[in-house]
Amino acid sequence: MLARLSIRDIVLIERLDIEFATGLAVLTGETGAGKSILLDAFALALGGRGDAGLVRHGAEQGQVTAVFDIPKKHPATKILAENGLDDTGEMILRRVQLADGRTRAFINDQSISVQTLKAVGAALVEIHGQHDERALVDAATHRRLLDAFAGLEKDVAAVETLWDARRTANTELEEHRAGMERAAREADYLRHASDELKQLAPKGGEETLLASRRTTMMQGEKISSDLREAQEVVGGHNSPVAALSAAVRRLERRGVNSPALVEPAVKAIDVAINALEDADQHLQAALAATDFDPAELERIEERLFALRAASRKYSTPVDGLAALAAKYAADVVLIDAGASRLKKLEQAAIEADARYAAAAKKLSVVRQKSAEKLNKAVNAELAPLKLERAKFMTQVTTDEAAPGPQGFDRVEFWVQTNPGTKAGPMMKVASGGELSRFLLALKVVLSDRGSAPTLVFDEIDTGVGGAVADAIGARLARLAGKVQVMAVTHAPQVAARADQHLLISKDALDKGKRVATRVNALAADHRREEIARMLAGAEITAEARAAADRLLKAAS
Repeated sequence: MLARLSIRDIVLIERLDIEFATGLAVLTGETGAGKSILLDAFALALGGRGDAGLVRHGAEQGQVTAVFDIPKKHPATKILAENGLDDTGEMILRRVQLADGRTRAFINDQSISVQTLKAVGAALVEIHGQHDERALVDAATHRRLLDAFAGLEKDVAAVETLWDARRTANTELEEHRAGMERAAREADYLRHASDELKQLAPKGGEETLLASRRTTMMQGEKISSDLREAQEVVGGHNSPVAALSAAVRRLERRGVNSPALVEPAVKAIDVAINALEDADQHLQAALAATDFDPAELERIEERLFALRAASRKYSTPVDGLAALAAKYAADVVLIDAGASRLKKLEQAAIEADARYAAAAKKLSVVRQKSAEKLNKAVNAELAPLKLERAKFMTQVTTDEAAPGPQGFDRVEFWVQTNPGTKAGPMMKVASGGELSRFLLALKVVLSDRGSAPTLVFDEIDTGVGGAVADAIGARLARLAGKVQVMAVTHAPQVAARADQHLLISKDALDKGKRVATRVNALAADHRREEIARMLAGAEITAEARAAADRLLKAAS
């Protein structure tokens, strides 16, 4: 429900803060006091169209903030989650209107798009007036209202799930069938290409590895003779290691008698022998790494040639040949085994269609019965609203050839305003005053089902009085027992039934140089005075006050 509305610098409103409660709140005041401005400002906070003309003269910007208390798991919280916004329990919608025409939108002080603000606003508030068609212009709305009246939300959700499963099954079938048709057209080519690539057996990264190995081998060929010659000198037949080792042994035998003379030379020769042996090992390792095998080099070059030839032939990088081979193999399998899978997919699609159709038909039957109940309930509300000769009809058109996520049905509200006249869609047939009363009857019947938590009715009692206005007031009060209701009214019979009475007035400021709109919550005595004014006009008489007392007493 709407808890608080704050308006700053919007047209005639400089600063306004209004606290709202549950039940029925009425807004009254003389013509031109600013009731429409208040609703325009509220609509702006809900995502309505911005207009530079809304900014108060002399101000750089205007601002409207609407604070809502909403229950957990309300549809508006889902919209917040889908847009990555925080849910703090309290929902604060704020709209800034700049004097240059630009606007900025916020929810819980987080900047958002106007489209998101509008979606949240629509989930929280419905504003209805004689010329407001937003709630009923879309036939999909009629279907949702009928489903809400009948409590069919779970059934509709089940049909939507079956619709998704049906769509998935048919998509898989069509994709497989298209694949088979494509493969069949290219069967000979596919088989040849698959066999050729299978025989080639390309591997990912193979070209890079082969090219690197070939480069190493070709470089090794150039230096292998030098390495082999060096190794022969260091560790081959002409190696000095054997002679040096023999010399060391002789010196060690002679060194027993003269160690001081022999040991330094022996140590130096040992170092030389070790160095030569290390060099021999390094040279052998280098020779092994550069081992040049002409046959292997030839095999590598032939493999690279075959891979690159296949790459050119199939217009695919060498590294993509393995994936292409897998694709062609799969296409061949599709040709060979696709018929069996096609039958399975066709059967799955038939079963999915049957499950959806059965649930959709069942839903259609329930909707037809529920439509009759809705018609009866709404028509029972029409006579007191001076629509006793009118008739409300819920048209449920079932077309199994046009299935959809919510079934086969198109639901549309029709009316016949007088016997003998042609019935038609409510939005086209009913006049402004009739439309507002049809809407009120429908909302009363639906109560809190399929409705936003806050409903605003803008002068739906225009052009009626007496018993009809009292009937409208009674129904607004009944409706307010389920949802929060705000009503802009000129009818004292409606105002008398309010739980909260707000008087909108226009005060002169700066010695009459400018005016500003004010809103005051009226206590009991002031309520009687305002209702008496609504009854009598400019001059309030004792009779008007007495009549106001009777209205208040009857309403209580």
